Amino acid sequence: MKLSTDKKGKILKILYSKLLGLLLLANYFCQPALAIRNSQYAEAARYANAIRNSSNYPLPTTHSPLPTPHSPTLAQNFSRSATDWLNQGIQLVQAGRVQEAIAAFRQATQIDPNLAPAYYNLGLALRQTGQLQLAADAFYRATQADPKLALAFANLGGALLEGSNWQLANDYLQRAIDLDPKLGMAHYNMGLLQKQQRNCERAIESFKKALEFSKNAPEPAYHMGECHLQKNNIDKARDAFRRAVKINPKYAEAHYQLGSILYNKGKEKEALDAFRKSAEANPNYPNAYYGAGLAFMRLRQFVEAVRVLQYARDLYSSQGNGQWANSAAQLLQQAQNMNSLPR
Repeated sequence: MKLSTDKKGKILKILYSKLLGLLLLANYFCQPALAIRNSQYAEAARYANAIRNSSNYPLPTTHSPLPTPHSPTLAQNFSRSATDWLNQGIQLVQAGRVQEAIAAFRQATQIDPNLAPAYYNLGLALRQTGQLQLAADAFYRATQADPKLALAFANLGGALLEGSNWQLANDYLQRAIDLDPKLGMAHYNMGLLQKQQRNCERAIESFKKALEFSKNAPEPAYHMGECHLQKNNIDKARDAFRRAVKINPKYAEAHYQLGSILYNKGKEKEALDAFRKSAEANPNYPNAYYGAGLAFMRLRQFVEAVRVLQYARDLYSSQGNGQWANSAAQLLQQAQNMNSLPR
């Protein structure tokens, strides 16, 4: 049975709207719950230097050789202070040698069990390697060593949030905010918690405070945009995503969300530009190619749609996302079928 052109267009329109709705929902639930930044290590180092003994040990320079903490030379060197090991660990993190940094931070805690920054940095490094429970334990030890270290409470709350322990996460995040009302990261993690609890009004307020106190962090603006999307405040969502990409022009997810908004407004060409920026920011971000495929199909540019949808399907598959690989494959088949029809 042959379909008329109008009927084909109606069917495609229904298919696109359903697939895009699913894509936006999937993107909403796939955001990380805790942002780890190297600047946190540096902040802890400054804290450590402020409380160290009167002897002024120099920090290793970035050009200094970084010995492995497991080597016999370092294992036998008990004359080094806990703060030396702490600073060594920070340098190792900055050099990308996180496992060695973990060993250095642990050595610091063994020498001085009351050195809160050592536990704090150990928690950051463990979290960076995906060891969530051990990270939470380290952050907790940091709060015990220094009950006024707001950063430790904020990260402990973040780790518990990722572990879905919402009540304890709330308690520790609120403690961090009480200790330091201007700690943007604490407000950000509190916003993430409130967002997961579907309390978007409070989450938006928390993200606003996070932006106020962490002006160079794009994540609060991004998640604020997602909250506005959930409340169907499309214009406010657009403004929040624009703010995120203004802070970080390489924010692939924010460009993608802007493209989705433009696509839903029927501005396919502008949407394609946003999806292109998303792919340029992260060439391995499959949603960017999927969104572009939708826009090309609506513009009836089926050759281009086939090309980007093949790439989206392959990326989803390589990243182990079978559900969206199947969705991309179905849409790809539609594009191929439409491309084969006589013009």
